[in-house]
Amino acid sequence: MPSPSGRTSPGATGEGGGGGESTGGTTDGTGEPGGGPAAGSSTPGRTTESRSPASSSPEATRWRPRPGTPWQWQLDGRVDPSVDVPVYDIDGFENSAADVARLHAEGRKVICYLNAGAWEDFRPDHKSFPASVLGRTNGWDGERWLDIRRLDVLRPIMERRVDMCRTKGFDAVEPDLLEGYANKTGFPLSGADQVAYNRMIADIVHERGLSVGLKNDLAQIPQLVRHFDFAVNEECAQYGECERLKPFVAAGKAVFHVEYEERTEDFCAESRALKLSSMRKRLDLDVWRDPC
Repeated sequence: MPSPSGRTSPGATGEGGGGGESTGGTTDGTGEPGGGPAAGSSTPGRTTESRSPASSSPEATRWRPRPGTPWQWQLDGRVDPSVDVPVYDIDGFENSAADVARLHAEGRKVICYLNAGAWEDFRPDHKSFPASVLGRTNGWDGERWLDIRRLDVLRPIMERRVDMCRTKGFDAVEPDLLEGYANKTGFPLSGADQVAYNRMIADIVHERGLSVGLKNDLAQIPQLVRHFDFAVNEECAQYGECERLKPFVAAGKAVFHVEYEERTEDFCAESRALKLSSMRKRLDLDVWRDPC
């Protein structure tokens, strides 16, 4: 049984997320079309990233992972630092500042996983969400879609969450479930609503000097790529959609990619050609990984 936080984006069929209620399609709801890691491990202290000129501004100093950067994604429990890669993506609530500091001491960059699109009854701030913004279940126990149109309500909650990531010392944020508009949420969400919400999340993260990744939401990449510093994708190979992530790579931005069902021998050649940071993981997102 997968951990509550170790999971794919439910209902994202056709956009990497395996099954469920997604409407899919080739537009983002606003009428606009949607649009390889180095083999083995690398030395943790040698992160593959762009270097910004010395400046005190958050824009200039923000971490920008480069295409092909190896990574580890562990959302099942407290982080195990034994995997020899330069980037870790871990749960922001379940890991402490000491966990992040230990990874930093070993030369790693650390991404803070947060759920930005659904309410979770097991999070310590779950009472901050009024009932009016809670929609249908998203298929995971204790979770319900959020009414992302309510920017006035959700912005301060998400600001506090990103503040937590910054206080713990994270370098970046992975906001999950950024494609509610393509699912049966209980709210009449449009593509424009989703773009506005996703850009708000990116702004919140950038205002705090951190990097932010676009999770799935392939159809809206053309509208969002310039607002995000990297992408996180699930199952683009299984659904034949990895080429839709090319705008990130073309912009010099990493695409952190996982498959759950496909074998590495079936998708790694394409991943290397596209310069994706690809690996196979178990659905519970524990320590195990099979990288390209």
